[in-house]
Amino acid sequence: MTALTLSTSGAATLRADALVVGVAKGAGSKSGDLVVAPGAEAVDKAFDGKLAAVLETLGASGAEGEVTKLPAPSGFKAPVVVAVGLGPAPAKGETYDAEALRRAAGSAARALKGAKKAGFALPTESAEDAGAVGEGALLGAYAFTAYQGGEDKVAPKSAASGRNAVKLPLGEVALLGAKPRDKAFKAAVERALSVTEEINRARDLINTPANDLYPESFAAVATAAGKEHGIKVQVLDEKALVKGGYGGLLGVGQGSTHGPRLVKLAYTHPKAEKTVALVGKGITYDSGGISLKPAGHNETMKCDMSGAAAVLATVVSAARLGLRINVTGWLALAENMPSGNATRPGDVLRMYSGKTVEVLNTDAEGRLVLADALTRASEEKPDAIVDVATLTGAMVLALGNRTFAVMSNDDAFRTSIHEIAGEVGEASWPMPLLADLRKGMDSPTADIANMGERMGGGLVAGLFLKEFVGEGIAWAHLDIAGPAFHEGAPYGYTPKGGTGSSVRTLVRLVERTAAGDLG
Repeated sequence: MTALTLSTSGAATLRADALVVGVAKGAGSKSGDLVVAPGAEAVDKAFDGKLAAVLETLGASGAEGEVTKLPAPSGFKAPVVVAVGLGPAPAKGETYDAEALRRAAGSAARALKGAKKAGFALPTESAEDAGAVGEGALLGAYAFTAYQGGEDKVAPKSAASGRNAVKLPLGEVALLGAKPRDKAFKAAVERALSVTEEINRARDLINTPANDLYPESFAAVATAAGKEHGIKVQVLDEKALVKGGYGGLLGVGQGSTHGPRLVKLAYTHPKAEKTVALVGKGITYDSGGISLKPAGHNETMKCDMSGAAAVLATVVSAARLGLRINVTGWLALAENMPSGNATRPGDVLRMYSGKTVEVLNTDAEGRLVLADALTRASEEKPDAIVDVATLTGAMVLALGNRTFAVMSNDDAFRTSIHEIAGEVGEASWPMPLLADLRKGMDSPTADIANMGERMGGGLVAGLFLKEFVGEGIAWAHLDIAGPAFHEGAPYGYTPKGGTGSSVRTLVRLVERTAAGDLG
């Protein structure tokens, strides 16, 4: 993992491989001019106040994520200056947006892959700024290299010894210009380190191929994390699921040689006044089952457990941060495969709740495993339940690849989650649960079918889940099918592959609930 420190060194005296500064597009009457951001004063002074002019000559525009490298001024210990674009400069009297800082730091960290240490002299006027820069840098430095390079994997700054050699991520991020002795700054950096390490754990899980990550091995990872951080973990295996009547999990998992699991993680605090339950869809591989996915749609289906990975990351983050709240995580783990034992379209499953479900499409499996977990979570009567899932392609069509949907049985709760997501820099959008869509799931054979109308399919899935939430419990459903797995080129702090979508939103939700800021 990349280290994160608050440095007492100045920009000129820091011994590092590179020094990162920020530049932006000018505002007001000189909107076309390049602006040097706060934090870069020492570098600008060493260039006789002409750093912006030099960078413009090199083609820099200050556009978000743009990276320009140039030799450091004489006398600086770091040999290279990395100027990263922050986008439009803030208006007079305003400061840089936290998300702009995150993205800039992430772009710079990605550009410094293979380096041992870099100083980040980006704007850090507040503890929040320092936390944002730290988060962005650590998330941007992430790389999944577990299956690359073999013995030729190289340490930072080492020469590659073979054609498959892999550069490791930036080794250390040193934040300059912050207040290393200030409690608020220290707390912000410690929080950034804890949360990003867990997001990167989630990314590792999402990126791990399904031949190595299946329900049993995922449960083992959760058990080990719980032991490390004082979280109580309970794993229900196939025998326990049969005894308990978890028909959804069993029905989805019965076509695979890797049996399903339901994992409960319980973080408790002796002074907690609230309890939040988090439920994650954990389909470690989704072939579609008998309703097999078409060609071209199977290759990334190792990511269908992103919701469970997000829940694990959030519960562990709450424990690491010592939050005064009880947080229970439920990981609904199964592998959806076609075989002679697989559930068939037309089969009827008896769920943990006692309701029966006619399975019209075995590729609508996520809602089945979530339904069992939602019912079980509701039995403990938490103050709120949030489920997270890569649930529907319909929601990707509706909102694209970078925005997740928020549905809820409580409008105020839905609004709060949407606002929290914006606060931490995650794109979300509130979606309705339209009552008229419920009729499409009526079944002549069972209590409900797992499919309804095709149009509005993402909302139909939400309505299905709502049926399994305990009465009187505030509940929200996050459909992260779009942003959970990024197939394009990296940008900002977002890598190719697993992203860890929704973890920052969930952690902030838990923090605000613990502080009494939510009802």
